[in-house]
Amino acid sequence: MTRQLLHSHQHDEHQSKHSEPHKKSYHDYGLWSTPCNSSRSVPPTEKREVSMGNEHHTSLSVGFVGCGMMASALMDGIVREKVVKDQASIVCSDIFQPSLDIAKSKGYHVTTSNEEVCNKAKDVVLIAVKPNVVEDVCLEIRKVKSNALIISIAAGVQIKALEKHLPGRRVVRVMPNTGCLIAESASGYAMGELCTSEDKEIVEAIFGAVGTAQEIKEILLNAVTGLSGSGPAYVYQFIEALADGGVRSGLPRDVAMQLAAQTVKGAAEMVLQTGEHPGSLKDKVCSPGGTTIAGVQALENGGFRAATIAAVTAATRRSMQLGDIPEQDIRHLYNL
Repeated sequence: MTRQLLHSHQHDEHQSKHSEPHKKSYHDYGLWSTPCNSSRSVPPTEKREVSMGNEHHTSLSVGFVGCGMMASALMDGIVREKVVKDQASIVCSDIFQPSLDIAKSKGYHVTTSNEEVCNKAKDVVLIAVKPNVVEDVCLEIRKVKSNALIISIAAGVQIKALEKHLPGRRVVRVMPNTGCLIAESASGYAMGELCTSEDKEIVEAIFGAVGTAQEIKEILLNAVTGLSGSGPAYVYQFIEALADGGVRSGLPRDVAMQLAAQTVKGAAEMVLQTGEHPGSLKDKVCSPGGTTIAGVQALENGGFRAATIAAVTAATRRSMQLGDIPEQDIRHLYNL
């Protein structure tokens, strides 16, 4: 078996006061696709059945090549949300024995053979390995005759590479984030040329079981990486800074951290549940001459908004570089 490294892995726009010259963006090149939101609308403890033609997703047989933290969270999610019938519907492989032991303890079928995964998983094979071993994994997948949908969450591995290594197979590329571990993932996905509408439903059911999933053009998965893929780190920094501010103002560290984290969580839920533009919600908190507007001014003086935008674009740019997109295209086609 290939030696794998498997430690797997709005309301209208808030208008600016000053208009700016038009700068070409993704929209100008027709790269924006209508998002498809598969946000979970029922509590995780409540049964949900997703129909697919005359069948139900609960009949799916799913295999995971790699069963690290991300794959483990996906397996638990699709069992919990009844995307598959039960743990017996899932088979996973890994070379890291502790990962296999954990999966086995939960009732999943485990193996060290990727070919066995492909033989047993009749509907979906999910590649959850390090990018540098994807090609070798694909060569093993090719050895097994199967019509299963191939889903890859390997960072930076493009659809054209997957289709090259898996000719004639239906492939999907997905970029989830660490929120997957607590069923709060924000995922972006792109479909390969041979994929069907049923494949799309399957992808949305699997990743909707651990959060939300948005369908976009593949090139924009770099922006997804910069925003939601890397975004948790930015938010952690903000929570830490909020807590530091609380400590500087006299609060105990544990109290400041709890208040900071809960404040961010509550604000995020307000945006998601109300559908209001964040700028509008911000305005509602800012009383004339009050404490909040004084704090907002301090953030603006410190370049908070510009630094956040720069962080997303820098991460997006880096993702493009890692995907071997020419520097000239990054600068002139994508304006980054």
